[in-house]
Amino acid sequence: MTTVTRFAPSPTGYIHVGNLRTALFNYLIARKSGGTFILRLDDTDQERSKQEYADAIMEDLEWLGLTWDRVERQSDRIDRYEAAAESLRRTGKLYECFESPTELDLKRKKLLNMHRPPVYDRASLKLTDLEKERMREEGREGYWRFLLDQTRIEWTDGILGDISIDAGSVSDPVLIRADGQVLYTFASSVDDIQMGVTHIVRGADHVTNTATQIQIIEALGGKPPAFAHHSLLTGAQGEELSKRLGTLSLRDLRANGIAPEALLSLMARLGSSQPVELRMSLDELAEGFDLGQFGAAPTKFDAEDLIPLTRARNQQLPYTAVADRIRHLGIPDAQAEAFWAVASKNIDKLDDLQHWADLVLEGADPVIDAEDAEFVATALQMLPPPPYGAQSWADWTAAVKEATGRKGKGLFMPLRKALTGQAHGPEMADLMPLLQKVRARG
Repeated sequence: MTTVTRFAPSPTGYIHVGNLRTALFNYLIARKSGGTFILRLDDTDQERSKQEYADAIMEDLEWLGLTWDRVERQSDRIDRYEAAAESLRRTGKLYECFESPTELDLKRKKLLNMHRPPVYDRASLKLTDLEKERMREEGREGYWRFLLDQTRIEWTDGILGDISIDAGSVSDPVLIRADGQVLYTFASSVDDIQMGVTHIVRGADHVTNTATQIQIIEALGGKPPAFAHHSLLTGAQGEELSKRLGTLSLRDLRANGIAPEALLSLMARLGSSQPVELRMSLDELAEGFDLGQFGAAPTKFDAEDLIPLTRARNQQLPYTAVADRIRHLGIPDAQAEAFWAVASKNIDKLDDLQHWADLVLEGADPVIDAEDAEFVATALQMLPPPPYGAQSWADWTAAVKEATGRKGKGLFMPLRKALTGQAHGPEMADLMPLLQKVRARG
């Protein structure tokens, strides 16, 4: 049987690192087995769903290389949901309810005060046709719940292991709102059957949804997919991450210079027993991907961990991958490849290239400590103007050493700071031939 997975975001906002984890796991399962990966837009909420968000979701996934085999939109499948709902009505598995939100809230509070689980009492099942008609005449609008079999719902989860949930401790889920909107639990179940989805990975907060969806799928004559629920992300100190997810959207990370390979490498291993290692291709990630290596405990995510991975990725990029960017920085073509060889080892993000371009093209403000002022002044009188060659740094420092008697760090560090304005950076022998201007010379 062909493996079929799906990623089903709602186009009501930008996707973030939590969403990515779900998308990536489902993608890698399909990629590893040569199966099908479906992008399914959960856009039945017409008021909140926006085309701009749908476009942004696809743009973010394409940036990461998570290409899909086809796109499905739930808004195009309303007739399928209506047919499935009618089927459930005929078998008595879908029943109409009329309680207002206020009435439901009062029922929940009453049960909680009695130290009982706030499970819906199925009062609407007892309504006669005449009572229902009277409620409609009063202006009440009916909504529809699925009648759960109050047994234990069991499955072997791909991450959490054996799961058993007492359906009697769960309210009959609402599948269709009073305004006719089909809710996720129902639409997703119908889609998973009709699209032949075989594996579903999603967050641990969906475990109860999975239990009810297993019964819905079976009531519709389908076979439940293999489910797995990954742990939820927390902040670096274990704090709740949900309030910060708005700052961790994929497009924000991209705008901040995070490399796609860095993000994918971290998210494909975070929370597993496998070490996080930079992988430059999705094939490499898929080859080593194993759901069984992941644990159930909340997983700490620190965006700072993406920096060293981005740095390592950038150092592996060939010059051809950045040639256009370097050209736009104004680096002469004759020096562009040498510039990349030097700068690539001294940046975290590609945007950091601007700093090194400014330095070689315009020079840097010199940093001269008071105790070195006389020494540096003497050295700069001995420094010829650009252009410089491969031996320029060695020849100049040798001449300065002979003239001043300085050596070691006391010789080299003040000269580096005078030319570059910083105490650390590339080997000066490699950087100096690139310098177009030296401000310290005056």
